[in-house]
Amino acid sequence: MQNDNVSPNFEFIALMASLMSIVALAIDALLPALSHIGITINSLDPLENQLLITMIFLGLGVGQLFFGPLSDSYGRKPVVYIGFSIFAVASVICVLAPSLEVMIVGRILQGIGLSAPRTIAIAIIRDTYKGDYMAKIMSFVTAFFILVPVVAPAIGKWIMDAFGWEYIFYVQLFFGLVVSIWFWKRQPETLKAQFKIPFTISVFINGSKEFFRHRETVAFTFASGFVTGAFLVYLSSSQHVFEDQYDMAENFPYIFAGLACSVGLSTFLNGTMVLHFGMRRLAVTAMAAFCVIALSYVVLFWGKPNPSMPILVIFLFVQFLCLGFLWGNFRSIAMEPIGHIAGIGAAINGFISTLLSVPIANYIGGQVQETVWPMFVGLAVCGLLALTTILMVTRGKVFATAERSGL
Repeated sequence: MQNDNVSPNFEFIALMASLMSIVALAIDALLPALSHIGITINSLDPLENQLLITMIFLGLGVGQLFFGPLSDSYGRKPVVYIGFSIFAVASVICVLAPSLEVMIVGRILQGIGLSAPRTIAIAIIRDTYKGDYMAKIMSFVTAFFILVPVVAPAIGKWIMDAFGWEYIFYVQLFFGLVVSIWFWKRQPETLKAQFKIPFTISVFINGSKEFFRHRETVAFTFASGFVTGAFLVYLSSSQHVFEDQYDMAENFPYIFAGLACSVGLSTFLNGTMVLHFGMRRLAVTAMAAFCVIALSYVVLFWGKPNPSMPILVIFLFVQFLCLGFLWGNFRSIAMEPIGHIAGIGAAINGFISTLLSVPIANYIGGQVQETVWPMFVGLAVCGLLALTTILMVTRGKVFATAERSGL
């Protein structure tokens, strides 16, 4: 493991971000095409078509349970290759799907396949760095990764208009092939032979017991699930909100890109600030701000129609500005005590947070029919649950961090 004084390698950051960004490409590039896909597969309810977004997360959660432990046994790299292979098969299923149900199966399988590079990227980072420096690396990786959601909807719309929605899946496959070759050629195996653990049920059970022994790990895993669930409400219903409620189908990719930039900006700022303020202090402060912003919208627009587009965008921009200080820090705090079981730990962390987020997104997203107000109710409730969860285990540590920082 590298020490805290080693400067991160740009190629390492770019490669880890690319492994994770295929997930974003698979999700966000499809957003402008949902209504067109619905027409092709005879599914005309926009609320049902949201399942094509949320159900890929179900696959992401389930897949991590298998690929994390497998990577602790057989190494990080072979598991990534298996994941890309499953993703390729699933993409073909999506292109050929005759109905919504079959395409949902394909999307779940896509999520299972992509859970491998997503989980393994985190395990590789944990193999290589630790502590606040790991949070710094995670932030830079996430900031790089955010570039994909910024451009993916616009790219997806351009591909759809030029060639048809099916080619969105072909482009995803090509990108996955390029990244897998890059990973094969340039990334060394980070799990040393002496640390490999034979793959048995008892290893997974023991790893789970070890995971649940650490209160901070469990708390920040659940908090991550609440926050991710809240964000998935926006992600799955954004196309319906901007295209149907605001009649801005042509401008949707650009609005989405602008809001994604807010997450990227704060993620980059987190990477530069975390060594000074500490990941716990930044996470708790951002979580409190997240709750205040959502509650403000709920109170201001209770029983009222949608506000003008600029007002909605301002609220969402500031709301998502908080997210960049949450995701990387939440994951780093959760993973910090369990570096000795990084593969299994990343798998359980991802499984619980993702499995928690999907029903939240499906339920609240189903309420976003006539106005965007239910979305902010969901953001507020999920934010308060996350804040309460982390305050129960971190308050003393947050103050200790502040004292050491001279704040």
